[in-house]
Amino acid sequence: MDEIKLTPTPKTPSVHFAPTGHLELKGRSIPENSLEFYKPLIDWLDQYAKESAAETNVHVQLEYFNTSSSKCLLDFFKRLENVTNKVTIHWYYEQDDEDMLEAGEDYEAIISVPFKMIEVEELK
Repeated sequence: MDEIKLTPTPKTPSVHFAPTGHLELKGRSIPENSLEFYKPLIDWLDQYAKESAAETNVHVQLEYFNTSSSKCLLDFFKRLENVTNKVTIHWYYEQDDEDMLEAGEDYEAIISVPFKMIEVEELK
């Protein structure tokens, strides 16, 4: 299984998904077509779920995402429920960004994958 590496743009996050169990989304997610951007990532995750690593750590460090990205993220997180080995979502938020913390808590309430909320001074 190949890894996915996407360079960030002003409208899309950087992506690094490795079959070793390290998955990372970082930046801002306001693509023109969220479904088009996230579909290959969700397809990769479906394949990964069949042969997942012993432990999967998903690092989400988004400074901002729009409504259509929010729906795609929920679909992505729901797919993580199909990974049979240990999965943890590391949700990063800036210390003054209550909206981003609340978004992570909302996702955590909806899906059955554990979240680890991580407050940072500034997302890098």
